[in-house]
Amino acid sequence: MDPPITVSQMYDIENRGHDMGFLKKFMMENAGAAAARRLVEAVRARGHDIAGKRVLVVAGLGNNGGDGMVAARHLAGYGARPAVHLLGSPDMIKTEESRWNWSLLEKMPGSVSLVACGAEFVPPGSAPDVIVDAIFGTGITGDIRKPYSSAIAYINGQQEPFKMAVDVPSGLDPQTGETANMHTTCDVTVTFHRMKQGIPRRPDLTGALHTEKIGIPPEAEAGIVS
Repeated sequence: MDPPITVSQMYDIENRGHDMGFLKKFMMENAGAAAARRLVEAVRARGHDIAGKRVLVVAGLGNNGGDGMVAARHLAGYGARPAVHLLGSPDMIKTEESRWNWSLLEKMPGSVSLVACGAEFVPPGSAPDVIVDAIFGTGITGDIRKPYSSAIAYINGQQEPFKMAVDVPSGLDPQTGETANMHTTCDVTVTFHRMKQGIPRRPDLTGALHTEKIGIPPEAEAGIVS
């Protein structure tokens, strides 16, 4: 197993890989697909099939949200009933990769439900079977405020759904293992490329941990990871 790396190293590796031609769009696609596969496996291990399950993907405006959007698309392919609740309006999405994936979901009205929450989190009309936390990844700073705080409060208030974090439970600092003023608590966490140093320090928040390779060339680590 590869040793954990810092958040800064992960940023540098991603940028190096992108500069080599392995675009961040590809990384996002592979990350979301891997998260969806892990979720399918986790649900199956509990004696259920993902097909027909109501999956709520709570998506932030950055690349973590984009990973969740990709996961939703793949989960629709597995027969799930995903709903993506975006914590903001589509014009607020921060990255080209995430905007592109939102535009794909807009072309899937028969298989994916989309809700743009604006300034306040909009809960689903019926309780989900599964919740995917795709709110914050590695870039969290400061206190968490609305609509993010109300979304996290909703997630934590749901006792029955199985909960999966994409990359890191929202509110957990993946470098230090410390938490913001609030955070999610999940059953499983799927992180990407290499484990970040702070994540395994908080098994009480992450649940089962998985690290998925997403196609970044090993050469992208040259001079970054010893």
